[in-house]
Amino acid sequence: MAERSQTAPEAGSDVGNDDAIGGNVSKYMVFPTGYCGQPKKGHLIFDACFESGNLGRVDQVSEFEYDLFIRPDTCNPRFRVWFNFTVENVKESQRVIFNIVNFSKTKSLYRDGMAPMVKSTSRPKWQRLPPKNVYYYRCPDHRKNYVMSFAFCFDREEDIYQFAYCYPYTYTRFQHYLDSLQKRNMDYFFREQLGQSVQQRQLDLLTITSPDNLREGAEQKVVFITGRVHPGETPSSFVCQGIIDFLISQHPIARALREHLVFKIAPMLNPDGVYLGNYRCSLMGFDLNRHWLDPSPWAHPTLHGVKQLIIQMYNDPKTSLEFYIDIHAHSTMMNGFMYGNVFEDEGRFQRQAIFPKLLCQNAEDFSYSSTSFNRDAVKAGTGRRFLGGLLDHTSYCYTLEVSFYSYIIGGSTAAVPYTEEAYMKLGRNVARTFLDYYRLNPMVEKVAIPMPRLRNEKPPPYKYPLLRGPASNYPNGKRDKKSSVNHKDPSNSF
Repeated sequence: MAERSQTAPEAGSDVGNDDAIGGNVSKYMVFPTGYCGQPKKGHLIFDACFESGNLGRVDQVSEFEYDLFIRPDTCNPRFRVWFNFTVENVKESQRVIFNIVNFSKTKSLYRDGMAPMVKSTSRPKWQRLPPKNVYYYRCPDHRKNYVMSFAFCFDREEDIYQFAYCYPYTYTRFQHYLDSLQKRNMDYFFREQLGQSVQQRQLDLLTITSPDNLREGAEQKVVFITGRVHPGETPSSFVCQGIIDFLISQHPIARALREHLVFKIAPMLNPDGVYLGNYRCSLMGFDLNRHWLDPSPWAHPTLHGVKQLIIQMYNDPKTSLEFYIDIHAHSTMMNGFMYGNVFEDEGRFQRQAIFPKLLCQNAEDFSYSSTSFNRDAVKAGTGRRFLGGLLDHTSYCYTLEVSFYSYIIGGSTAAVPYTEEAYMKLGRNVARTFLDYYRLNPMVEKVAIPMPRLRNEKPPPYKYPLLRGPASNYPNGKRDKKSSVNHKDPSNSF
């Protein structure tokens, strides 16, 4: 049975603290203060007890205004960013203001025009709210925390409305996607279970390559890609799916890449956190991307499994682990960009810049000027930093970041909001860039029968990269590593 809402906490009381949030609201009906009659239309019902849901508490400020509290990550009160909840029992033309009052971050793309996502039963495609209806400010009524407020008008009484921080991408959606690929019985696509999470969810590992590259004794050039180590960074999954969709396609570039490279992809490193609706942590409250140095097989089993596999490949003389790319989403910056490592060897440092430079040529939303190379102490436990120190000079490790909100095309100042398709297109362009890096254009030109382009994309101008200095002949072949060290305004439809 639905519960009645609490009255608003008195000034100075501890009820307003996040300590009072123990879990997600479940079919929580909000009545006006002092109301004792039967529930009526317009008494909103909030729910977040579903996969990847997050809403910890609702306080009614007035008949038209509600304070909403993000549930902190499980076992870790520090992180409160991701939200995902439904509202039902609405009245037609009911206007409300929702205040998300307990963000754990102060900087946010909400300052730059970002808006929450919304969909409803009759309009199941996610849309962004109009930015003019969204406000981000420091609020004296909430201990000077930063608050994101948005105005909304419900227009269909029978609809259930869902609001989220960004496009959700659940563990179940991911499993259905992989199941559909497996049913196609492609001889160059292999799916295996590398391990299980603490709650016994699958850690999937995909291998995409020509079967000839997997025969016994074959030498392998491996590109290793991971995603969703931070569960609330949902754009990571869309980028990863774009990479996978392109690599398994019959596009001539994809066929050439499968002949030349072995792609190992672990698209969801933190399935428990994804399922639970956490922003950054696992079930046990760990930020897994700070535990690469010594992951525990019982506390960080998915990370432990991936690390063991990478070390195994590194110690195999027939395997050259050439790239490691960990995909994330960024809450304060625009565009896609990369983080790389700093090396004492100037030649290695310069060679590391080649791939992001080439990606910048292929992807209009990727910014090389935002790409940076660092070795901050706070990032020592990340995959990029740890593997950059473990692997030798023939391997390059990157964090690929993509904005939660938008990108700015060169020569323009207008922000273009990301769509699910735009995130996946960035993934396709990441995959295409390996063609330029390894100078595989002649392999594509040998394809006798032209294949259809993906989704009516214009064919990019594939040219040999112009490389100078120490990197001039690097992508031709690496030395044996063992020998040396378009959006519509949602206001129109909602």
